[in-house]
Amino acid sequence: MTVLSLVVLISGGGSNLRALLEAAADAEFPARVVAVGSDTDAPGLAHAEEFGVPSFSVAPTSFGSRDEWGAELLAQVRRWSPDLVVCAGFMRILPPVVVSALSPALINTHPALLPAFPGAHAVRDALAAGVQTTGVTVHVIDEGVDTGPVIVQREVRVEPGDTEAELHERIKTVERELLVQAVLDIANGHVDLKETAAR
Repeated sequence: MTVLSLVVLISGGGSNLRALLEAAADAEFPARVVAVGSDTDAPGLAHAEEFGVPSFSVAPTSFGSRDEWGAELLAQVRRWSPDLVVCAGFMRILPPVVVSALSPALINTHPALLPAFPGAHAVRDALAAGVQTTGVTVHVIDEGVDTGPVIVQREVRVEPGDTEAELHERIKTVERELLVQAVLDIANGHVDLKETAAR
């Protein structure tokens, strides 16, 4: 069995990270999280500590430019020689130097059915648009904002009277499942990221 090594990048609570760590705790799961990175002192780094996974933080405020920050972030990621880098609730747009170095082995989860509702407020935007269905996308990261090739999507129904928090919570449940499945499919060769990126 080929086992993928993952570096996971987070900015917040790390619920997607935890889903991957729990999946990888099963010896039969063909991927392992080798390091967790963040752009902040993210609460989700506690999950890495709990599972005994090394972590690092590269704060943009410590650098004179976005490109300098990106170069250091890339250097930290490359220390672990990952097969795949997963942005799981990482809330910053990666500089081109990072994307060109890592993509297509660089994926992201997004709480909408892209290309609908890109950007940081996807759940709020879906509610404002009055759609009956939104969902989750796992996609390859390119240099745009949520514009990369789609790997997999799953729908989530918008219920009457949903608040942003309620809808986002249901989306997160699906997002965790879909991310774990996407990593499994990449590890098993059911998804070829180079082919996906070439579409």
